[in-house]
Amino acid sequence: MATEYQTGADTDAGPDAADDESSLPLGLTVAAGAVAAAVIIPFIWLIRTGSDVGVKNAIELLTRPTTLQIFVNSAVLVVLTTTVCVLLGVPLAYLTVRTDIPLSRVWTVVVSLPLVIPSYVGAFAFVSAFGPRGGFQRLLSPVGIEKIPEIYGLAGTVLVLSLYTYPYVYITTRASLKSMDTTLVDAARTLDHGRWATFRRVTVPQIRPAVAAGALLSSLYVLSDFGTPSIMRYDVFTRVIYVEFGAFGRDTATLLSLQLVAVTLFILWLESWVRGEERTSAGGRSRDIVSLGRWRLPAVILPAGVATLALAVPIIILISWLGTASPTVSESLAFQWTYIGNSVAVATATAGVAVIGGIPVAYLSARHDGFLPAAFERFTYVGYAVPGVVIGLALVYFGTSYAAPIYQTLYLLIFAYVVRFLPQSVGSLRASFLAVDPSLPEAARTLGQSSVGAFRYVTLPLVAPGLLGGAALVFLTTMKELPATLLLRPAGFTTLVTHIWAAYKSGYFGQAAVPALVLLVVSGISMLVILRQEGYDVK
Repeated sequence: MATEYQTGADTDAGPDAADDESSLPLGLTVAAGAVAAAVIIPFIWLIRTGSDVGVKNAIELLTRPTTLQIFVNSAVLVVLTTTVCVLLGVPLAYLTVRTDIPLSRVWTVVVSLPLVIPSYVGAFAFVSAFGPRGGFQRLLSPVGIEKIPEIYGLAGTVLVLSLYTYPYVYITTRASLKSMDTTLVDAARTLDHGRWATFRRVTVPQIRPAVAAGALLSSLYVLSDFGTPSIMRYDVFTRVIYVEFGAFGRDTATLLSLQLVAVTLFILWLESWVRGEERTSAGGRSRDIVSLGRWRLPAVILPAGVATLALAVPIIILISWLGTASPTVSESLAFQWTYIGNSVAVATATAGVAVIGGIPVAYLSARHDGFLPAAFERFTYVGYAVPGVVIGLALVYFGTSYAAPIYQTLYLLIFAYVVRFLPQSVGSLRASFLAVDPSLPEAARTLGQSSVGAFRYVTLPLVAPGLLGGAALVFLTTMKELPATLLLRPAGFTTLVTHIWAAYKSGYFGQAAVPALVLLVVSGISMLVILRQEGYDVK
């Protein structure tokens, strides 16, 4: 969602005006500063480690043909996947918000659900279904088709990542369309502009910031994803970094990580440039529902087709694997129900820490102007923009050098999760704090409550829905996180995602069925909580 900043204190602005920086509460500022400082520790250490490589060695490593090829592969993957996400997300948002498509409420929820499925689980299923000697090829063999297009490589990676990242564009665009003032559309229609011209000249400029925000989230996810490119055998930064780390190529892994961070920062700048000046309007909304006429039923093909590929295919494949699990596999590949408890426990702990750590940052940013509140908030977003494999690698180096007592413990693993997903909590909390009229806690203080009491009895109940939504989002993404978990989990600590990955690496697909389905169910419950907090009708 877009974030708006007040840029100065205005004494005439009334009770909703933010305070200036000179009135920042000391305790809150220290707490927010401590959170921001903790978040950037991995990146400071990564830069320090990279500086030990030496300029000559760094230039040699970064100018190798293989390094340049990795950069090109990653760039092509991001561009193609983000383009497909926009081409899917924007039409789906428009169909569910602005048209009379049948079962619009159902499609609203269904096309959001691919976020529940980790992309590596989707890749796992697609390889089983469409790979060599896969289920689809076996179905076609009786009619003489012995070979189908290769699923591995760039095409398969783009297909899978697009199916599981387009909801970022869909959700942000849908929210923008719902809040847009459609009287502007009505005005354009009275000037004899056709629907296409009106969409291009009126709607597109208003939803462009939301589309850009969703495209940014999609591109960052693609750049940070490790599992899907690995399964699809497509070399990108994350896959090669993980391989180099496993092969003790510390220098190469570190320099590639820094290069990946630089690419990420470039994408962030590019998104702000593409978004341009945000032009939105609200209020005076009318219901401009477009009648699809004879295209009502054909329009269902798009959401139904996407749902079939993104949801039905992996679920059917996973269910079909339930009967193929081998009882003779090694004990390390035998599923244990404790893996569910491990996953839920660390995800719950991460969500709790992220909410507690996010409260001072979000409250300070929402209630006070100035450099420090904005800087603290922006620092927390660094972790979300950087891939989990980079955060994991940085914390491995940091832990072995300066934090040996907590290295390979749950404390360091949860810290990595918090660094990665804290922005999800901060964003949700900040929006909730902005929605609370500052005069309400002020009235409580005039009636004798302390600042802590006013926050506890007035502000906190009002922001509880946002707090719950942020916690659910952190829980959901932590449950699915793969590379940081693989790099930092304690010895012998197995979660659903690490068990799924071990089954894939060993070639025992059937052993992944139960943990993958359990992961989908638990993540689906979290997603329903998030959708309800966002105002979706999920009844």
